[in-house]
Amino acid sequence: MIKPFSVFVGLRYTLTRKRNFFLSFVSLISMLGVSLGVMILIVALSVMNGSISTLRDDALKSVPHVTISGEPIAADWKKIADTAVASPQIVAAAPYLEGEANILYQGQSKFIRLRGIDSMLESGVVNNANQRYSSLLQVLADTENGIILGVQLAASLGIYSSVGVSVTPLGSLLARNLSDTESLVVVGFADFGVYGNSDTALVNLQQAQRLFEGNSASSLQLRLRVTDVFNVKAIAENALSQYEGIELQSWDEAQASLFNALRIEKALTSFMLMMIVVVGAVNIVSTLVMSVADKSADVAILRTMGASKSTIMKIFMVQGLVAGLVGTLVGAVLGVILAANITGLSLAFERLLNLIFTGSNIYFISHLQTQINWQEVLWLCLAAVSISFLATLYPAYRASRIQPAEVLRYE
Repeated sequence: MIKPFSVFVGLRYTLTRKRNFFLSFVSLISMLGVSLGVMILIVALSVMNGSISTLRDDALKSVPHVTISGEPIAADWKKIADTAVASPQIVAAAPYLEGEANILYQGQSKFIRLRGIDSMLESGVVNNANQRYSSLLQVLADTENGIILGVQLAASLGIYSSVGVSVTPLGSLLARNLSDTESLVVVGFADFGVYGNSDTALVNLQQAQRLFEGNSASSLQLRLRVTDVFNVKAIAENALSQYEGIELQSWDEAQASLFNALRIEKALTSFMLMMIVVVGAVNIVSTLVMSVADKSADVAILRTMGASKSTIMKIFMVQGLVAGLVGTLVGAVLGVILAANITGLSLAFERLLNLIFTGSNIYFISHLQTQINWQEVLWLCLAAVSISFLATLYPAYRASRIQPAEVLRYE
């Protein structure tokens, strides 16, 4: 196979370093630095992707994919719901009404988000619509004054069975008007996700309308479930473009503070870990500078034989890029393997802690989940190779500036 001259010489300089052990050692360290940075960054991003995905799934257990509000919903929500579900990208639609209230049980009270739902339609729009949850919604529909509590909310109130509770709208409580208090029967407990279990309760839509009657802040809304949670607003806007006066809010807007914080944390973590790759690139610079000094006589001979400055630059750029490419490839392979098996490894580490420390069941490490984003892996590898390439420019430029006469004068 015929290789370009600069590639041939650059690979020869990289692979044959028997005379200079120190130079070979520094080159190895630079490759390990790039490998370590790429590996750690892939693992960290995969863990963060898994955490964000888990938090998103938990949030969507209680937060609608899309919330539609406005006067047209109050006027005729069924017509708008029929229009929405006619779109192939919208799975289901259901009305709901939500307001703040106070729940009282045996002297203990909590402020809650009380949501009135249509039990027959609700199971189609939620993410935790398993058979048990669907059966619970059916029980709620058959119970005139029933209420479903989030599991953490029920535990904080000490409710573990079907009992009676008192619910008062927050507006009536602030106005010291207890005539709007309703006595409701707990029909069951549901998982509303990490961010809904502690303060969410469900009642029938008609019950909520009676409780929040006259409260403008608690108006009827429509929630949609779509096929693509990352393109929810565009899907809803296209499906309901004929209606004026409606307002759309996607799930990521409703939870903007949480997911914006997670995105910023991910970006900052990526930047800090990328510095490991930069350190590896700095080692490439030092390796090439020493290599230029070591090969100055060879460079001078090549120049006298007709090699141009650009050829000399390419020789040392190839030499540096080999370290960057090998380091990136090794780091990417190890990072993907480690990210794919991090759950099992964390479980093994937890078991080790259980053997070492007394009462070590408090070390919950095995819940780590990962999600490898291959596009991120590709961009990360390209960034690492690009940094390695930039690291070769200065030493290669110095090599191209070597004057043959000055070097060979003393040989």
